[in-house]
Amino acid sequence: MSRWRPPSAASTALITPEGHARLKAELDDLWRVRRPEVVRALSAAAAEGDRSENAEYTYRKKQLGEIDRRVRYLSKRLESLRVVDTVPSDADAIFFGAYVELEDTDSGELARYRIVGPDETDARAGWISIDSPLARAMLKKRVDDEFEAQLPAGPVRFAVVAVAYRSA
Repeated sequence: MSRWRPPSAASTALITPEGHARLKAELDDLWRVRRPEVVRALSAAAAEGDRSENAEYTYRKKQLGEIDRRVRYLSKRLESLRVVDTVPSDADAIFFGAYVELEDTDSGELARYRIVGPDETDARAGWISIDSPLARAMLKKRVDDEFEAQLPAGPVRFAVVAVAYRSA
C-alpha cells in the first residue's frame, strides 16, 4: 500500500486587502520577532554541551524548522496573490468580497457569509473560501435568486436575501 496522494487542486490566488495585511503582519512577526527568539534559545541550548540527549536543543531545532517552513510558504504565497480591493461593476450580483445573507428555503434559517480567498477563511466570522462548494454555487446570483448547493451533508436549497460589498 503506497502513501501516494493526488496533488490537491490549486487554490484561487485572490485575497482581500485586510487578508493581505494579516498575512504580511504574520510574516513580519515570524521573521522579526519569533525567529530571532528561537535562534537565541537554540544557541543557548547548543552551548549546554551534548546535543544527542538535549531535549531543549531538539525542540528548538524543530521549532525553527516550522517557522522557516511557514516563512517560505508566506513569502511565495504573498508574491502570487492578487489583492482585490474594488467593487465589481455589477454590485447587485455575488462575486469575490461580497457579504451575502442567505435563507435556507427548507428551515427558513438566515445565515450571513463573506466570500474571501482561501488564505483568510474563518468559520466563526462566516468568511468562506471562494473555492468552497457554497461560494461556487452562489456566484453571479442576485437578491431573490434561489440556488442549490452540494454540501457535505447533501444538497441544500438557498435563497439570496441580501448582497453588499461593505460590512453592515
